[in-house]
Amino acid sequence: MNTLHHYITEYIEYCGYRKRLDSKTLKAYRIDLIQYEAFCHSLSGRTPVFNKSTVDQFITRLHRQYKPKTVKRKIASLKAFFHHLEYRELLSENPFAKLDIRFREARLLPRTIPFHSIQSFLATLYAQKEQAASAYQLRCCIRDIAVIELLFATGMRISELCSLKPSDIDLESCNILIYGKGAKERIIQLGNQEVTAALALYHKTFQKDIELCGYFFVNRLGHRLSDQSVRNMINRCAALAGISQHITPHMFRHSFATLLLEQDVDIRYIQRMLGHSSISTTEIYTHVSSAKQKDILVHKHPRNRMVMNEG
Repeated sequence: MNTLHHYITEYIEYCGYRKRLDSKTLKAYRIDLIQYEAFCHSLSGRTPVFNKSTVDQFITRLHRQYKPKTVKRKIASLKAFFHHLEYRELLSENPFAKLDIRFREARLLPRTIPFHSIQSFLATLYAQKEQAASAYQLRCCIRDIAVIELLFATGMRISELCSLKPSDIDLESCNILIYGKGAKERIIQLGNQEVTAALALYHKTFQKDIELCGYFFVNRLGHRLSDQSVRNMINRCAALAGISQHITPHMFRHSFATLLLEQDVDIRYIQRMLGHSSISTTEIYTHVSSAKQKDILVHKHPRNRMVMNEG
């Protein structure tokens, strides 16, 4: 067990320093691998931890405990770990070499926010700003508007937004530098003057806090704005706007992609803007573009060109 623990610790350090993976990925790897270690510990002390049978039993246990998406992630973590051990020639044989780990996974369509709900959401934020009863409330409204405008304008992930540094935002050229998954960078341009104005007002209002914090979006304590703070703000605003649908920060990303597809934007451009490494990831949005589908069927289906003679 000590050997396995040592290898796990060494691998996590390797992923952090050599592969430069972000803290959330490292945390997920650590949780998944320690879970495998605990599973091995629960078995007989003589059970080999690096063989096919043990890994197979562990995967079966995962399927009994978790949903397919979680199982897929945990298997990927373990597979990457064993691949690393094989690469370092610490294994005589990789147990995954002869394991069939394929399984049917339900493909859930991304949930989007209807366009009219996004309009209502933004209108409510701007109304709250006009009705602010104190300087503190006004500051919060200015920040909340900037957050939502930027989420919807760029389709960035909430983790990417909360990690933005002041140097990543160039309001003169309207460019946003985003650090995505796998330390990949991409640049998104702001194409709307109201969005740029909202960010400029926020920057002017919070300039001192931003300089002290080192991050672009700050909370009331002057620290980096957290994912959970944004979620809470969205819940409050949705309730004020009378929106019954549960809205999450990631749904603005889904809506960004879907609405652009409905405007006939090439999916390859959307792929680059979202920071997807594979076009197959972006293609899921083609299944939720219901407005575009309706337009095609109403105006372009050949049945609409048929004229039936009556009598």
